[in-house]
Amino acid sequence: MQSSSGTPSGERMVQCVKLGRELPGLPEPPWPGELGQRIYEQVSARAWKMWEDRMRMILNEYRLMPWQKEAQDMMARAMEEFFFGEGSALPPGYSEQGH
Repeated sequence: MQSSSGTPSGERMVQCVKLGRELPGLPEPPWPGELGQRIYEQVSARAWKMWEDRMRMILNEYRLMPWQKEAQDMMARAMEEFFFGEGSALPPGYSEQGH
């Protein structure tokens, strides 16, 4: 049976703020607190994958460990900017090919 949104049951769709279209969402909030809930409600699984690649780059660049409070604070700020900040939407015509 299909859900009311026309997708196979079990697949939750979101209007992705990063990619600008309706796509499958994440199965659960990926981060604690209000930021995690906003991401769960407004970010697609595909955009989250893009963030994970960016997050690894930031952690490596600054030589941070994910369990450090400093790293978690920096990731939260970077995540907020990546998904919801000024200029966070991808430019028209952007293709994920080659990334």
